[in-house]
Amino acid sequence: MLSSKQFGTGPRAVLVHGFTQTHETWLEVIDSLKHKFELVAIDAPNHGDSCDVSLNLESGAKAIGEVGGNATYIGYSLGGRLCLTLALSEPQKVSRLVLISTTAGIEDRELRIERIRADEELARRIEQIGVNKFIDEWLSHPLFAALNSETNQRKIRVKNTAIGLSSSLRLCGAGRQQPTWSRLRELTMPVLVIAGANDEKYCRLAERLVSDIGTNATLEIIKDSGHTPHLEQPKVFNELLENFLSTN
Repeated sequence: MLSSKQFGTGPRAVLVHGFTQTHETWLEVIDSLKHKFELVAIDAPNHGDSCDVSLNLESGAKAIGEVGGNATYIGYSLGGRLCLTLALSEPQKVSRLVLISTTAGIEDRELRIERIRADEELARRIEQIGVNKFIDEWLSHPLFAALNSETNQRKIRVKNTAIGLSSSLRLCGAGRQQPTWSRLRELTMPVLVIAGANDEKYCRLAERLVSDIGTNATLEIIKDSGHTPHLEQPKVFNELLENFLSTN
C-alpha cells in the first residue's frame, strides 16, 4: 500500500507528485484548498514513505487508485502520467483529471528505446553519487532554471533514497510508458491540462493533449512559469485548481 496523508473535508481530490518529490511538494496547495476539499497527498511508488514500493506505471496507477478511491486526480509530470494511466484503466474512479507538465507518451519506438537507455544511465548515476549530489545535479537541469533555493524544495527531495529513485526511473521512466495518444478520446470526465508558458516542449504536449481529448478538456498556460507551475506561480496555480474543482 502506498503511503498517503489526508487533509481537510469536502469533495475528494488526490495529489500525485513528480520524480524526486514527495507528497510534501503539495503542502502550499493543500493549505490553499483544504477549507473546501478533502485532499489526499500520495507518496508515489519509490518515493517518500513509499520508497520501498516498486511498481511500474500500470501497477503504480492501480495502487494510487486503491488509495485514492473515487476522486478528482491531480498529477504533476510523473504523477500526471500515473493519473492519466489510472483514468484510462479505471475511469469510474476519476471524476475529474488535472494533468500538469505531462505527456501521453513517446510515440516513436526508437526514441522510447533511447529514453530507456538514458534513464538507465541516470539510474546508475544516482546509485554512484547518492541522493544529495544527484538532487543538486537534477535541479541544475534547464527545466528547473526558474526555481531558486527557496522554491526548489531541495529539503523535500533529498528525503528520497538512491535505490528508490533509480528504481522509479527503471520502472516508470518516460521510455517505459506505452503511448496512449490514440486512446485520449476515451476520457469523458472534465480534464484540465496545465503547462508553464516558458516550458515550450510541455506547452506543445499540453496543446496536443487538449486537442486529442476533445471538448471536455481545458488548457491553461501559466505565464512566467516553466516546468513546475505549482512552485513557480503558486497563487495563480492554486486559483486555477480551486476554480476547476469548484465547477459543477
